[in-house]
Amino acid sequence: MSGPGAYWYGKEEMEAVNEVMQGGYLFRYGSESNPKFLHKVSTLEKEFAQYCGANYALATSSGTSSLLVSLLAMGLKPGDEVIVPAYTFVATYSAIIFAGCVPVLAEIDESLSLDPEDIEHRITPRTKAIIPVHMLGNPCNMDKLMVIAKKHNLLVLEDSCQAAGASYKGKKVGTIGDMGAFSLNIFKTINSGDGGLVVTNNEKLYEAAFGAHDQGHKPNRFGVEVGARSILGLNFRMNEITGAVGLAQLQKLDKIVATLREKRSKLKKLIAGVGGFKFRVLNDPDGGDAATLCTVIFDTREQAVKVSKALGSKTIDQSGWHVYANMEHVMKHLEEVGQPHTKGSYPKTDDILSRAMNISVGVVDGGLGAGWGININSTDAEIEAAAIQFIEACR
Repeated sequence: MSGPGAYWYGKEEMEAVNEVMQGGYLFRYGSESNPKFLHKVSTLEKEFAQYCGANYALATSSGTSSLLVSLLAMGLKPGDEVIVPAYTFVATYSAIIFAGCVPVLAEIDESLSLDPEDIEHRITPRTKAIIPVHMLGNPCNMDKLMVIAKKHNLLVLEDSCQAAGASYKGKKVGTIGDMGAFSLNIFKTINSGDGGLVVTNNEKLYEAAFGAHDQGHKPNRFGVEVGARSILGLNFRMNEITGAVGLAQLQKLDKIVATLREKRSKLKKLIAGVGGFKFRVLNDPDGGDAATLCTVIFDTREQAVKVSKALGSKTIDQSGWHVYANMEHVMKHLEEVGQPHTKGSYPKTDDILSRAMNISVGVVDGGLGAGWGININSTDAEIEAAAIQFIEACR
């Protein structure tokens, strides 16, 4: 089980890693005059920024650390509230909590992303930011979210961890808000096993994020520095091997997304019109999502359970640490800070997820409820076979 990038590992990744290993220099910093220092990490940062159309990119150790250093860079203080969807990976919540802030959950809509209509009544004087999560590779309705953020003077951190390669109305995700966080985990569009990236167009936010990820240092240092630190920071640096793999995968990203869109389109055409379900809403009318999954929402909970079980899968509400009610440790923390949550606290989200099923297209992950379907290498015959199996289960 993995994301599409892992299916396309090949000689490019192996050659990139061997190049670093043969040089014997694995640390992300070094002297430019040292031929063994290949600066793979800084090259990944430069090329990812160019790919996204952002002024700055920062490589990190994970998507979780990308979220955390972004929150720290934004200057959020303990007790500040951050609005997030009730359907996201646990790391979105844990990053907020470790930044000393309070996650304020809101409903999703049938795009399976943050419902703009449910945000404003959750805003209080303590609300300082919104984290729209481009869940399952599908961009949020950023037009409406940015209007709300501007109206209430809120910072926007796009959780793009599951959406590398996706765009919203011509702009790459992560570049619409103040900052964007990405993951290079094995289950993501492209990956280096683990790793992450942050993008922003704001120089001050970039410098603060860099310092937060590397002991307070200013950006783009070489070698070891004494002094000149701007802020307190931690260590969320990426190493040269991870950077090398990420760089090789980045060269494949557009082709990966194009291939996924083509294969998902074939699948959707084959199963459309069967009855009893609809496809989830895509917020970009031109289809800018990453197409890693095909999500169907059934008319009833009973049919969703029946079909998913027949296919050896499960409804999304049963998909582990992506659904608020399944995160017992997060729920315990929220109760301790005076925000008790239980299943049923977000009825719209509960209803949608109880009737929805993820069909794998590029991301094959039982933890997302997407253990059944196709993958990026599936042939037309395999896509047709999966469609027939799905139709039979529906009937």
